[in-house]
Amino acid sequence: MEAALVFILDFFFIWFFRDPERTAEGPKDVILSPADGKVVDIRGNTACIFMNIYNVHVNRAPVSGKIVKMKHKDGGYLPAFFKDSHRNERNLICIESDYGLVRIVQIAGTVTRRIDTYFNVGDRVVRGERIGMIRFGSRVDITPPEGYTLIVNKGDRVKAAVSAIAIRNTTVQNDSGHYAGG
Repeated sequence: MEAALVFILDFFFIWFFRDPERTAEGPKDVILSPADGKVVDIRGNTACIFMNIYNVHVNRAPVSGKIVKMKHKDGGYLPAFFKDSHRNERNLICIESDYGLVRIVQIAGTVTRRIDTYFNVGDRVVRGERIGMIRFGSRVDITPPEGYTLIVNKGDRVKAAVSAIAIRNTTVQNDSGHYAGG
């Protein structure tokens, strides 16, 4: 019985901490999702993406650029989809891209007790590159730079380094779902 329980737990952790290979595609001026999950809120020009237990929890760079600011804040562990989660432990990452400053906030949830970040201030990241991981249920908020418009809606499901989150106001999406730069 104990062996079966250990096997089930091992399988769960191997599955939960999976990290599939992904290649960022599409126009370089399109901002990609930093996380897998569901858009649970749109606050002004910020998209809030909740990662449940079934999502990949590795976060990826939505743009290429230089990390110009990082700030970790200790806090509580309310469910990450609650509006009061501003009290939760979090990590702010600001990436200066060719298109402006992109702000990412990794927020720890109820079960989460750790946010891992793979880079430091001054490091350069490439769009789609792994930038960190939040353990178990959590949320990532992303705010694109001025001149960008969010193209996701509350309830949309997104994938890190795959789904477009925001486009430049001069970028046009055609009927086939492809983008034409402007």
